[in-house]
Amino acid sequence: MSHTPRSSALLLATFATLVACGAPAGPEADARFAQQRDALVRSIERHVQDTRDYLGRAELSARTIAALETTPRHEFVPESLRRYAYDDRPLPIGHDQTISQPYIVAIMTDLLDLQPGCRVLDIGTGSGYQAAVLAEMCEHVYTIEIVEPLGVAARERLARLGYDNVTVRIGDGFDGWPDEAPFDGIVVAAVADELPPPLLEQLRPGGRIIMPVGDPMGYQELILGERRADGSLAETRVLPVRFVPLTRDPDRQNP
Repeated sequence: MSHTPRSSALLLATFATLVACGAPAGPEADARFAQQRDALVRSIERHVQDTRDYLGRAELSARTIAALETTPRHEFVPESLRRYAYDDRPLPIGHDQTISQPYIVAIMTDLLDLQPGCRVLDIGTGSGYQAAVLAEMCEHVYTIEIVEPLGVAARERLARLGYDNVTVRIGDGFDGWPDEAPFDGIVVAAVADELPPPLLEQLRPGGRIIMPVGDPMGYQELILGERRADGSLAETRVLPVRFVPLTRDPDRQNP
């Protein structure tokens, strides 16, 4: 990822956003967003401590923390909800979809144990926030969104912010992105009744997938799967969660 060009693009994008919202632009606004982001990350770290028995770890990696501290969540929420951007809660983004709670984004990212140079598949782009967090840590992120208006907006947003190591595809994510497999990690931000077999086939040995599994209208658990060297999958139940359903469209093909 090219951090210097992206940082310049981010400053310009933040300026444009603040002007459009009628808020003061400049160092004060940047500092306010940075303070809110820092407070959010500290809150997430406390939440991780509180849920360490579920997570099997008491703290996030330094790389995950750095990604959360860098990624401007206010750019990924509707303008009318921007004042809530750094609250630790999900927010609606339209089309019956949400941007996930930052704590959930943090643990789903961290549990993948991503290393420098990683290539990751993100299913359910939404507004693009999860993809942006991953892009701070990985060589390339491939992300798929089935709701076309969301996918188009996310593609434009990520490009405007300088995330040139993210590729957005509009389509059904159930079958993954076989042309770019294998992946070091796969994140699925929607619930299904099982880990999709096509996605499991696209994990490299040692790669991990994290996804909610369960009843779209009932009990769901976050499941972490790891591809063993012999091709089998080790599964770990992490903690109860609540996600929107994984949408399928049999009449739609990935372009």
